[in-house]
Amino acid sequence: MTEPTLYTEKQIRTTKILTAKILTVSELNRLANQVLTQSFPLFWISGEVSNLTRAASGHWYFSLKDAGAQVRCVMFKGRNSYLDWSPKEGDKVEARCTVTLYEARGDFQLTIEFLQRAGMGVLFEAFEKLKSKLQQEGLFDAALKKPLPAHPKKIGIVTSPDAAALRDVLTTLKRRMPSIPIVIYPTPVQGKGVAIQIADAIQLANERAECDVLIICRGGGSIEDLWQFNEEIVARAIAECAIATISGVGHETDFTICDFVADVRAATPTAAAELVTPSRDNLLNVLNQLKQQLARNMQYLLNQREQTLDYLARRLTSPLQLIEQQKTQLTQMAYRLNTAINQQLQVKQQNLLRLNQNLTHLNPQAVLTRGYAFVQNKTGVIITSSKQLQTGDEVKLTFGVGSADATIDKTSQ
Repeated sequence: MTEPTLYTEKQIRTTKILTAKILTVSELNRLANQVLTQSFPLFWISGEVSNLTRAASGHWYFSLKDAGAQVRCVMFKGRNSYLDWSPKEGDKVEARCTVTLYEARGDFQLTIEFLQRAGMGVLFEAFEKLKSKLQQEGLFDAALKKPLPAHPKKIGIVTSPDAAALRDVLTTLKRRMPSIPIVIYPTPVQGKGVAIQIADAIQLANERAECDVLIICRGGGSIEDLWQFNEEIVARAIAECAIATISGVGHETDFTICDFVADVRAATPTAAAELVTPSRDNLLNVLNQLKQQLARNMQYLLNQREQTLDYLARRLTSPLQLIEQQKTQLTQMAYRLNTAINQQLQVKQQNLLRLNQNLTHLNPQAVLTRGYAFVQNKTGVIITSSKQLQTGDEVKLTFGVGSADATIDKTSQ
C-alpha cells in the first residue's frame, strides 16, 4: 500500500496558487525563488572556482564545480569586501551560502555569504583545539610573560636567512639602533615538517644564552604558509625559552599559536624590530633635551648665586666703618641716657619740693608759732580732751618757743 504524501502549509498554499490560475513567468520565478530560499537553510558547499568575473560594481560572479556538476554563484560586494584574500581560477574553496533564483533570467544560483580556501575548516579546528589545550595548561598566562629589555645588549632572530622579513627586520634594527649586535639562528620557515627545525633554532638560542631578546619572525602568507608556527613543538619551545621572546609572524590580521605563547606579539616582523629596540634618534633627542635642560638649570643656579653674592656684597662693610657706626651709636645712646637722667632728677626734685612743702604745712611746730600750744600729761601723751584730765594733774604745755609746766585746777566738759 502506498504511503500518503505529507505537505507543508506553504506547499499547500503554493499548490493552490499554481492550480488556481494561469501564472506569468515573473510570478512563476518569484514563487520558485520563495520555495528555494525557504527550503534550503544556510549551508556549506565545497568546489572549484571556475569562470570567475569581478564586475565593476564590486560583485563577484563565478561557478563552483566538481567532477560531475557545476552551479552558478554570486558574492555581493557587501560580503566579499570582508575577505582578506581574493580567489582565482582553479582554487578549491568552501562557501557558506543560500540557494536563490535570479528571477529576471530564471537562473538557479548560490548567494555566497562567506568564502574560505578548502581545508580551512580542518585547519581552523586544529588551531582552536591546540589553542584551548595550551591555554588550559597555562602557557598563555600573562603572569608568565617576561618583559622585553628596554636596552638589549644583543638581539637574536629565528627565521630563514633568505626571508624578505629578515631584510625588513635588519633594516629596521640598523635604522633604530645600529650599535646592537645581532645573532641569526637560521631555519626554514615554510614547508612540511619545518616546525621541528624552528623549535630546534629556538632551543639553540636558549642554550647559548647569548641574547637577551629573541625575535621569531616570518612574512605574511596564507594559513597554510604560516601553519608551522601553529605546531605544538614550536609553542613548547617558546614556552621553555628563558630569553624574552617576541613573535612577529605574518601580517597584522594573522594570528598563530606562536603569538599567544610568546612574551610579546608584534603585528609584523618590522613592528617586532621596533618593539625590541629603542630609537637611536629618539634617545639622542631626549639626551639633547636633557643637556639643554641641564644647561638652563645650571645657568639659573649661577644667576641665583650671583644675585645672592651681589646682595651680600652690598651688605658688606669695612671694620673701620663698623667702628665709626658703633661710635655714633654709643654717642647717641650716651646723649639719650644723660637726657633721661636729667629728666628723672628734675622729676625727683619737683617731687621732693612738693613733699617738703606738704611737711611744712603739716609740722605742728609751725601751728604753735601762730599762738597755739599742745598739752601732754606726765607720760607724754598728748591731751586732746578735758575728759583725759582731773583736778590736780600735772601737765606740760608746749609753745611755738619753749614750754611750761602747769597744774590743773578745774576741768569743764
